[in-house]
Amino acid sequence: MMQKAKILLVDDRPENLLALEAILSALDQTLVRAASGEEALKALLTDDFAVILLDVQMPGMDGFETAAHIKRRERTRDIPIIFLTALNHGPHHTFRGYAAGAVDYISKPFDPWVLRAKVSVFVDLYVKNCQLKEQAALLRLQLEAGGAEPALGGALLGELSARLAAVEEQAEALGKQLDGVDDAGVAATAAHLERKLAGLRRALDAMRPGSA
Repeated sequence: MMQKAKILLVDDRPENLLALEAILSALDQTLVRAASGEEALKALLTDDFAVILLDVQMPGMDGFETAAHIKRRERTRDIPIIFLTALNHGPHHTFRGYAAGAVDYISKPFDPWVLRAKVSVFVDLYVKNCQLKEQAALLRLQLEAGGAEPALGGALLGELSARLAAVEEQAEALGKQLDGVDDAGVAATAAHLERKLAGLRRALDAMRPGSA
């Protein structure tokens, strides 16, 4: 059974964290609180997250600085960041958010339905990536077992192909849901997943008897 995805909520105000939990509880994922940028970075040292909701205006380390630290770490640089802010200083302020590595920049008060839908997309992409990593691990085992009996190797290859086909089908369905979504961050993450799936499929096909 697929483990629940973790969503990191970063805000120095407890009432804001409580509101985010109420909005996102319907997604049935694991919600992790952080009351500061420092606390968020500490959580990111040990746990993997599908997406980070990051408040911009916080005492001490603000959202921009926190995002910069996240993007500098190899372990966390690819985690999508959605900035949440009560500030509205025009396009320049928004551009600063995207320059810091955010995939989205949402001003408060925001529409709960819109926020939940955006977070849901990144959770779905994260789950597909986890499934892809599982298939890649199985493929590596198959490659390392190259000296196994042909019948056993063929059975494993068939099982791998079937598992990958299931992930491909789910990714295709997700791609159709994203058609027409005007979100560069979502599009880039989805394209990255598609490339990884295509590469794994090519590697599997190359292992079939008679392949070039």
